[in-house]
Amino acid sequence: MTRTAAREIAVHFVFELGFTDQTAEELLAEALNRKTFAAIGEEEPLYSEFPNEAQREYISKLVKGVYEHTPELDEYISKYAIGWKFSRMNRVAVAIMRVAMYEVLYMQDIPNAAAINEAVELVKHYEEPEVVSFVNGILGSFVRGENLPDPVGLGAQTTPEA
Repeated sequence: MTRTAAREIAVHFVFELGFTDQTAEELLAEALNRKTFAAIGEEEPLYSEFPNEAQREYISKLVKGVYEHTPELDEYISKYAIGWKFSRMNRVAVAIMRVAMYEVLYMQDIPNAAAINEAVELVKHYEEPEVVSFVNGILGSFVRGENLPDPVGLGAQTTPEA
């Protein structure tokens, strides 16, 4: 499983958290296990391979981090989604932006450009072109507007194996 696939699974879990009263810990305990992956993997190829320990740690870190920082992340989304009410935004796009913003803010081993590129590619997989442009614009404005430095010395690795 690639880091890209692990990130996509994390986005699925973050999306699901928006529709449940579960904590990130509870959701991960229920969803990030071999039995669940085996059941879902029959219908969804993304879940056909159970993540290794490093990939599970990455998924867990993203899901727990987004869960803990959701109010902050949503504030950034609202700040840079000029002319849009948060409540009217596409929920898949919001989940993807939350994950990308968390990576930019709290995961210094991931270059900002890689986090944004991965988010844009994910949106392309699920949404229409106008949503792709919307997400790309918000994430780019976020990084520029907050003067967020890119991690130094990591090159252009966008999809390393986890």
